Amino acid sequence: MNPKLTDKQAAFVAEYLVDMNSSAAARRAGYASRNANVTGPRLLADARISAAVRAAMAEREHRTRISADRVLAEIARIAFADVRAMFDADGLPRPIGELDGDTAAAVAGLEVSVTHGEDGSITRIAKVKIADKLAALEKLGRHLGLFDPKRGPGSAENPIALLIKHAQGTFLPTVADPPEDDDDDDRAIAA
Repeated sequence: MNPKLTDKQAAFVAEYLVDMNSSAAARRAGYASRNANVTGPRLLADARISAAVRAAMAEREHRTRISADRVLAEIARIAFADVRAMFDADGLPRPIGELDGDTAAAVAGLEVSVTHGEDGSITRIAKVKIADKLAALEKLGRHLGLFDPKRGPGSAENPIALLIKHAQGTFLPTVADPPEDDDDDDRAIAA
């Protein structure tokens, strides 16, 4: 992995990528179980090890093509799915193959029952389970910090609040006793 790391440290890096739990990774890499809750965070604090973790995560992201952006985009597809897209103008369900990508991404399960009547008729009943929109919205909200009481309603996600906050630090301070101005500006306005 990294020639600067010991075999045990390299094993820790590999194990950390499994579940992002430093204590568990330390145990699995062969460090003492009784000290794993201290050893894991200490290993992550080591600059060489944290650099190796970042490099391994970047390599994995490249290899799997799974990034935080892609995960957020998929959560957003579920969160903002519109069930109306699953039905045609007559209110009948669209065949699954006709659903657009965003709508199909919100499908969590599909159960199709086929029954054959004595008269040769075939009846198909499809049950579609939609992914939990509320859970997806909550995940997005947490990612954006919408539920963080420390940030409150004036969080940086609010563009107006961001502009006000930015502007508050850009003006010159008010001077209590400004010096006399001997310009002709006031006379020109009065004239």
